[in-house]
Amino acid sequence: MVGLGYIGLPTAAIFADTGLQVIGVDVSSTAVSTINSGRAHITEPDLDLLVRRVVTKGGLCATLTPEPADAFILAVPTPFKADHEPDVSFIEAACESIAPFLQAGNLVVLESTSPVGTTEKVSEWLARARPDLTFPHDRGEASDIRVAHCPERVLPGQILREVVHNARVIGGVTGKCAQAAMTLYKIFVQGDCHLTTARTAELAKLTENAYRDVNIAFANELSVICDGQGVNVWDLIRVANLHPRVSILQPGPGVGGHCIAVDPWFIVAADPVNSRLIRTAREVNNAKPDWVVSKVRDAAAQVDSPVVACLGLAYKPDIDDLRESPSVEIVRKLAVSGDVEILPVEPHVEVLPRELAASGLKLHDLDQALDRANIVLLLVDHASFRSVDRSRLDGKIIIDTRGIW
Repeated sequence: MVGLGYIGLPTAAIFADTGLQVIGVDVSSTAVSTINSGRAHITEPDLDLLVRRVVTKGGLCATLTPEPADAFILAVPTPFKADHEPDVSFIEAACESIAPFLQAGNLVVLESTSPVGTTEKVSEWLARARPDLTFPHDRGEASDIRVAHCPERVLPGQILREVVHNARVIGGVTGKCAQAAMTLYKIFVQGDCHLTTARTAELAKLTENAYRDVNIAFANELSVICDGQGVNVWDLIRVANLHPRVSILQPGPGVGGHCIAVDPWFIVAADPVNSRLIRTAREVNNAKPDWVVSKVRDAAAQVDSPVVACLGLAYKPDIDDLRESPSVEIVRKLAVSGDVEILPVEPHVEVLPRELAASGLKLHDLDQALDRANIVLLLVDHASFRSVDRSRLDGKIIIDTRGIW
């Protein structure tokens, strides 16, 4: 397993729990040493227990460099560049790292969410590094190495359950590649495995997240319209959803995470002319943090010495994942303005991300922040925030981006 992050480590541990010998590879020496000590370096329910069990039994070992194996799974980041062009350099680097260890009969599976055509590029990159072997992009079913794509589709906070029970889409560069990958995943996957082409599997994952992004954008756009019309958006959505064929999602401060905030751009980059709706949805959701910042600044103008408790930095409730979080962006922009005192609260992390610490901010606990603030900005609907005694909010300006208060 190349890449031991939010997807790679749980998947590696689940494979190891079936009795397989799993070698986990990561560029982070801290991650490697933490895992080899029997602990998880990321937060996910029950993952620590699983990692401890499989490491203690010798089923999982982490290392900085690959070793020979029967199957190689690549689960490395695929961010986008400043111009929203996909960055597949981590995948190419992963291919270069495993190439010396490939042997005829091996399977290589790309799990990383990727632009259409990336799995074929994996085959090409590996062929360039190992001209002594044959690969499916040019030798088809007769190739020495099988290459396939099996994108993850799990929910943080429920990864260990969903990675086992969710249906999987498995796309091969050839039919035999897809079959080989399905044989591997059926070792632990209890959900249905649907075989298709690599390109279809790649676009399926991007499509799933673009669909969600477009629907969230509709809700976020409604929230801005409602604010200008004096309408409570959550009441509006509740009554509109009484229609048997309407199911509007809930608005928020923006869209974050490693999937929905990133993947639609891969479609836009591939076909900018015909992806107008997908691009617009991204722009709507990307604009929402600035709208929230403006609401806070308007509130700050109404009080002397404004102190803002910013509740939540994660991109969704009850997790520690801050990737692409609109809450982090909002807090950073408020801090940069320098005209309000900011009290960040995030019960699921122990230190602030670098971009916030660099602004001189310090992490606060909930009670301390509520005692001091005259403006309360609710950014993430963590369970601990939902249970706040409403009397503690009396006399304060409340900006609730999640509709829980």
